Amino acid sequence: MKAHWIAGSLLLAAALPAHAQQAFKTETGDVRVDTIVSGLSNPWALAFLPDGHMLITEKPGRMRIATRDGKLSPPVGGVPKVVAQNQGGLLDVILDRDFEKNNTIYFCYSDPVSGGAQTSLARARLDAGEKPQLVDVRRIFQQEGPPSNGLHFGCRIVQARDGNLFLTTGDHFSSRNSAQTLDNHLGKVIRIAPDGSVPKDNPFAGKQDAKPEIWSYGHRNSQGAVLHPVTGKLWMHEHGPRGGDEINIPNAGKNYGWPVIGYGIDYSGAKIHQSTHKEGMEQPIRQWTPVIAPSGFTIYTGDLFPRWKGNAFIGGLRTRNLVRLELDGEKVTKEERLLGELRERIRDVRTGPDGALYLVTDNSAGRILRVTPAK
Repeated sequence: MKAHWIAGSLLLAAALPAHAQQAFKTETGDVRVDTIVSGLSNPWALAFLPDGHMLITEKPGRMRIATRDGKLSPPVGGVPKVVAQNQGGLLDVILDRDFEKNNTIYFCYSDPVSGGAQTSLARARLDAGEKPQLVDVRRIFQQEGPPSNGLHFGCRIVQARDGNLFLTTGDHFSSRNSAQTLDNHLGKVIRIAPDGSVPKDNPFAGKQDAKPEIWSYGHRNSQGAVLHPVTGKLWMHEHGPRGGDEINIPNAGKNYGWPVIGYGIDYSGAKIHQSTHKEGMEQPIRQWTPVIAPSGFTIYTGDLFPRWKGNAFIGGLRTRNLVRLELDGEKVTKEERLLGELRERIRDVRTGPDGALYLVTDNSAGRILRVTPAK
């Protein structure tokens, strides 16, 4: 079913005009922030369609299409039921690399199961006609292990150059020791093919007492992941408890330590970790104590900000700002915190096809913001 990528094909539920914010200062020059889309309820992620329109998820379980001038479609039909509780709901969404040929998208969500919810990944075809809907929805992965009561789902999706999919999963907060065992999918990075099958070169494929979908383990709760535009490697960050947010570059079969090693303490003040280092466990390339509560992740590849090329951008939920990181290979050499004056929880960060940065704000009156150079 061919999608119609023209604005007139959308049944528009609202017309919400964009408006400019004041200019904000950065170390590399002033920037302007415009509200592109308003009227969203806890938006979680966005993906750009070929015509520049945006596919947006809202945590309560809705998916919307927004035009470039801020007009919203009604909710997209065919979205599965989600557990919209605490951190759960409808979460990340991406387009398949061959979307213009197959109209395929992937999305992850907190899937209702007996006793709670699990992180699931589904694929579908997007029909963006007058009544937008998902067609041929199919769940291709469901997490196995103790279910969550509403916390730590992870749920960021990245498609690698070979077409395989990476998915981050959380430890469900109350089951953190499961991140160190391979008989479950909690606190892991998952790697599957687009049809849900297991790639033969996965590190634990064919091994007893290990889930074959596992790529790496020892993670806590990752809400940001990106494919490095030069190396093609997966980069991710993850939430620590009180201290110890991390950036990792997860390699096949490696153990990233949670909860055995780390840089934080429990919310009660109690000790969690044995130490910060242990043989056989990987170190992060960056850690934050106190935390920023990271969400969303992009490595800038646009042309609007030449001095930001190759910089990483991460949303700060706790710090309510945008974090810019200068990189030298796999090392962080400098950090700048931007847009703190907005006092917004930044849930997602994407580089737009126009070279602007797009931010998703996490609240009941959520917005999509566009960051461009100030004139």
